[in-house]
Amino acid sequence: MFHQQLVRNVWCAGRNYADHAKEMKAEIPKAPVVFLKAGTSVTSGSVIHLPNWSKEIHHELEIAFWLNEKLEYSHFTLALDLTARDAQADAKKNGLPWTLAKSFTDSCPMGQWLDIDSVPSLETLQLELKINNETKQLGDVTDMLFNPQTLLNYIKDHFPVAPHDVILTGTPAGVGPLKNGDKLEAILRDKTRPANQPLLVCQWDVN
Repeated sequence: MFHQQLVRNVWCAGRNYADHAKEMKAEIPKAPVVFLKAGTSVTSGSVIHLPNWSKEIHHELEIAFWLNEKLEYSHFTLALDLTARDAQADAKKNGLPWTLAKSFTDSCPMGQWLDIDSVPSLETLQLELKINNETKQLGDVTDMLFNPQTLLNYIKDHFPVAPHDVILTGTPAGVGPLKNGDKLEAILRDKTRPANQPLLVCQWDVN
């Protein structure tokens, strides 16, 4: 059911962790900041192919949620909001859309979907990204400026959401560039379980 071809829209929350907003020298938002990635940018593959037109593709690890027929969260996973930072900087400078920076081919790798009932509360989720065995990003749902349900309510109030849409909930601090040969390991944990028993582990090779 959760093959990437079924994903429709990918609604993304920007600056939803204060520490990430600060590292990007951006204001902490007073309301959710939402942008779109193309549903066709989603991939379930284990290899990240860097586009040849950008010299600065950054990793941004996020928790993703799937909307069911009732427009409620039914499943969740880890996703990378890959960003062409050089293209984004150019777009910001010239007042242009971020589409090239955010929606290039395979710019949204996703892991295996987990049932929402597999955790006692979304507030217990933690995410971590390791690159070449070194922790680069570490975050907790309780660190979000707008929690997953608040984001869902806001997006439903303002946009034409549909079943099979995905919501990305923002990235914690620690974003940075990827290079060929990097090995990524993303880990999703439930704080009510032992740390050595993660809910999900995703691995990607950069090529």
